[in-house]
Amino acid sequence: MDSTFCSNEIDVGFHPDGYRIDRTASPMNRYTKWQIIIGKRWSNPKPVCFDSLPQNGWIKVDKFDWDHLNTNQELL
Repeated sequence: MDSTFCSNEIDVGFHPDGYRIDRTASPMNRYTKWQIIIGKRWSNPKPVCFDSLPQNGWIKVDKFDWDHLNTNQELL
């Protein structure tokens, strides 16, 4: 079973509702909301404020590849 975390415990991670946290990224990419489209792909990122993020249910990851934002990315 995967462990989930609170948003304040995440440096780099995602929420299954289409949110990402990346505190190592540029300010516009730190907190983002994405559309999840057919095939479980992430698309159309929008910056959001930390307070709009879900508080629980986050999954930690090592990093995101911000150099390929224009391509759809598969949900982990």
